[in-house]
Amino acid sequence: MDFTKPKYYTNRELSWLDFNDRVLEEARDKANPLLERVRFLGITQSNVDEFFMVRVASLSKLAAVNYPKPDASGMTAEDQLLAVNAKAHDQVIKQYSTLNRMLLPALANLNVHLLTPDNLSAQQSHFIEKYFNDEISPALTPMAVDSSRPFPFIGNNTLNIAMRLFKNGDKKDRRFATVQVPEIFPRTVRLPGADNDFILLEDIIKTFIGNLFIGYKVKEAANYRVIRDMDLDVAEEDTSDLLKEVEHQLKKREHGSAVRLEVESGISQSLRKRLTAAIKIDDYAVYEIGGPIDLTFLSKLTKQISGHAEESYPAFKSAEVPGLQHDDDIFKTIRQHDVLVHHPFDSFSAVTELIRQAACDDGVLAIKMTLYRVSANSPIIKYLGSAAQNGKQVTVLVEVKARFDEENNVHWAQQLEKMGCHVIYGLIGLKTHCKLALIVRREPDGIRRYMHMGTGNYNDVTAHFYTDLGLMTTNTDMGIDASNIFNMLSGYSEPPYFHQLHMSPDGIRDFIVSKIDQEIANVKGGQPAWIEMKMNSLSDSAMIAKLYEASNAGVQIKLIVRGICCLNVGIPELSEHIEVHSIVGRFLEHSRIYGFANAGDPQVYLSSADLMTRNLNRRVELLFPILKDDLRQRVFDIFSTLWHDNVKTRVLTPDRTFTRVDRRGLEPLDAQEEFMQQAEQKTAANTTRQPKETNAPRQFKPMLSPKNQPKSPIDRSIE
Repeated sequence: MDFTKPKYYTNRELSWLDFNDRVLEEARDKANPLLERVRFLGITQSNVDEFFMVRVASLSKLAAVNYPKPDASGMTAEDQLLAVNAKAHDQVIKQYSTLNRMLLPALANLNVHLLTPDNLSAQQSHFIEKYFNDEISPALTPMAVDSSRPFPFIGNNTLNIAMRLFKNGDKKDRRFATVQVPEIFPRTVRLPGADNDFILLEDIIKTFIGNLFIGYKVKEAANYRVIRDMDLDVAEEDTSDLLKEVEHQLKKREHGSAVRLEVESGISQSLRKRLTAAIKIDDYAVYEIGGPIDLTFLSKLTKQISGHAEESYPAFKSAEVPGLQHDDDIFKTIRQHDVLVHHPFDSFSAVTELIRQAACDDGVLAIKMTLYRVSANSPIIKYLGSAAQNGKQVTVLVEVKARFDEENNVHWAQQLEKMGCHVIYGLIGLKTHCKLALIVRREPDGIRRYMHMGTGNYNDVTAHFYTDLGLMTTNTDMGIDASNIFNMLSGYSEPPYFHQLHMSPDGIRDFIVSKIDQEIANVKGGQPAWIEMKMNSLSDSAMIAKLYEASNAGVQIKLIVRGICCLNVGIPELSEHIEVHSIVGRFLEHSRIYGFANAGDPQVYLSSADLMTRNLNRRVELLFPILKDDLRQRVFDIFSTLWHDNVKTRVLTPDRTFTRVDRRGLEPLDAQEEFMQQAEQKTAANTTRQPKETNAPRQFKPMLSPKNQPKSPIDRSIE
């Protein structure tokens, strides 16, 4: 069969919008606590903003040069651009229907109100007038547009107010002006006279904006926002200093071309035309918004609401991992047995503790790590700096091209260098996305390598709401492989083969293809043959074709794909043996699992890589085996629990839509809730044990800064 026909594939960008719609479903799901529903709606906005800044921006550039090559689904760049905007328009309608018809009325039932100037009490009206005059007005800069003053540059993702004015007594003297809503003030302002009455900052400004134009009358004022191309374009081959080039591009990208213009619903045609002409954007990319523009403010609003803790998820505390706590000898624990950690159900402190003890352990000679995303106040960065100051060889690859974390990573790269670490800024033409830590330690019986390998980032903040898996081991073959990997990253080295680990570019693709081929051979030979995979996205057409081939041969395939899925199920003789589930819940499903029947001797691998072309071809990624029987079984058990989830799972159907599981006759199973209960049971069991004396080094743990707050769990699907 020809497994590559375009009709067998779903477009990548349209599939991503389908994923965002699944996030939107969580905002509409009355089974979720109300404030969490409000947060989910805010997440859909931050998701789509990033999607337009990167993916739609890329399509726009391809369409502008009439790029002729279609994608796997047969769509050209222009076809995709039009289809994506059409679908995004529908999603906007659904977003604001969710806000206006569901969430705001539900909040009002709790006496939480987002008020407009027309329905304020006298006290509240006086308050906003005073607030405008005393604080807001001095920070505003009205920008007139006329023959001597051109239309100003409107920054990406800034909220602005466009106005039509005329001179008092002369309605023919028409003028245009724009004012940016300052970001230094809270978007939602708490009002006096009630516990939870709020008003939007832009509504206060619009009420009194005429005060900025003495001698003129404001005929119309409308909010608008521009989303621009924010992709980083670093010509690495042409620069000798990657760090400076990234810093230069960070400044330059703020002036990217517009890819989306949002305007307030009810805006006049004349004002709309003025904006579209000045911003230079096609009409299909203009969105009329029936409510507050930019719903990302909702996440902050939920934090301002007082007295309704029951409308948020109950607090959850991760379980501490036995043998990996502050008072344990963590090296002894890992020497005794491999350790598998499942975040956030297992505390991420196990990982930070490994680096902390390595930093102050006399036997440790060297620490080598790859960092893709870290938090704004990362304890791991501090421990690496301490290690260098303690005389250890510390080598850190900081990926300064990590999308939307470039500025943070540039800062940390510079700080690490100041603290005495050897810093590598990534590789030319490749992003280093693997998550690997190697600790070299001198022990009585010789040199031993300790490793941590994971599916997620070394980020102590996102580890609270991203689900990830990690392995700690002293396996000799893996240690040799890890050393070879760092030699490749830091110098000139091309090892002919790896013992246990597999690397992209190319290596992971070749390995997974070989494993699928083996399953095909096994099913034809009458042996057990199945494939179980979990990932964030599945879009690589060659890998999809290989999965179609396996299904066609009779291999049973179970896929858990959180986001993009370009594969289709139920195609006769092609994908009848493939099932696809997607889980969207309290935590962002981020772990990558690749399991194979292996003729009755099941094998499972964890990876930093999704089955996307960029991960397999253009990134440095890591795939590693789980060799110990008990840990291997635990990974398969985790997959099984996720697979049997019937509360947060959506199932891909042959009509290319995801539908919720029919739970009739089934006991409800929320996999993430199940893992949380297991963590609580583990915590309860651990607290009954007597504390033990150890000789582990002690060190005070730094307190995290209040500014170190998590951003919304953006699908770093664009990660």
